[in-house]
Amino acid sequence: MRRRTGTRTRTRVLSGALAAVLSLLVGACGTWPGAGATGADGLRILVPNTPGGGYDTTARTVARVLEETGTTSDMEVFNLPGAGGTVGLQRTVDERGNGRLALQMGLGVLGASHVAHAKVTVARTTPIARLIEEPEAVVVREDSPYRTIADLVAGWRKHPGDVTVGGGSSLGGPDHLLPMALARTVGIQPKAVHYDAYDGGGGDLLPALLDGRVDFATSGIGEFLDQIAAGQLRVLAVTSDRPVTALPGVPTLKAAGIDLVFDNWRGIVAPPGISSADRERWIEVLTALHTSRQWKAELTRHGWTDAFTTGGAFATYLARQDKTVADLVGHLGLD
Repeated sequence: MRRRTGTRTRTRVLSGALAAVLSLLVGACGTWPGAGATGADGLRILVPNTPGGGYDTTARTVARVLEETGTTSDMEVFNLPGAGGTVGLQRTVDERGNGRLALQMGLGVLGASHVAHAKVTVARTTPIARLIEEPEAVVVREDSPYRTIADLVAGWRKHPGDVTVGGGSSLGGPDHLLPMALARTVGIQPKAVHYDAYDGGGGDLLPALLDGRVDFATSGIGEFLDQIAAGQLRVLAVTSDRPVTALPGVPTLKAAGIDLVFDNWRGIVAPPGISSADRERWIEVLTALHTSRQWKAELTRHGWTDAFTTGGAFATYLARQDKTVADLVGHLGLD
């Protein structure tokens, strides 16, 4: 393959396979003035990257379902991109005590916060809920010479420096960690991998994939379902341990003989110092979301896996994930 143009990143990765590794008003204690029966009107969700990516899709789906079910009436979703999500993370931490604001985040924000040496980490936020898990997908254009994952691996092994992979996350994010781990697993030195980062997620990555700036992409499966259905893209494999219902006939990496499982996840955190009442309201709102038939339908439509966890259990999970990612980024030489 000819060498593609674009910003490229060379990095090292840890040996072995990588396993399924919002308003400026301060929320008041007790009730939120002006809120409806649920006390959930006037909420805002901050998306820390540009429109079109996984965080954006998740947050806007959450807002739409909450309004459809009558749980909220005017939830706002707004974007504040930058530095792999750490600009949004900093804004969230700066909004201390604001019980109406929440940050849509996940594995990518954890990784970026450590790679960018951000002044704040998710440890400074108030954990609310983990919502979903989502397997990654290895995707090519419909006219790509790579018809199967075996074809891609063979071509990549032969000319690793001439094959460009694009991802919808910055360094340390899931779309970056996955190809590094995949390369190592199939016998390619990660330092030879050319990774082009499209921090806006699918909204920026899709054009690069379609016009040939990247040879293949790694991203969440929900990013490209419309283009897959339209026949513009082809999925070579998914990274879950089981086939994905939304992608019938697409093998897992394991089924294709590649010993790698990788799952991304997304959740909601709030600024530090919010009241216990505000924290509980957010949990109540998202629990109502989780139990609705509309949300269950969205899980199926996007190929998301239900991973709903709240309160102390999510706080424990988040702390564990933060440490794991920090350790991994160090091993990758990205810190």
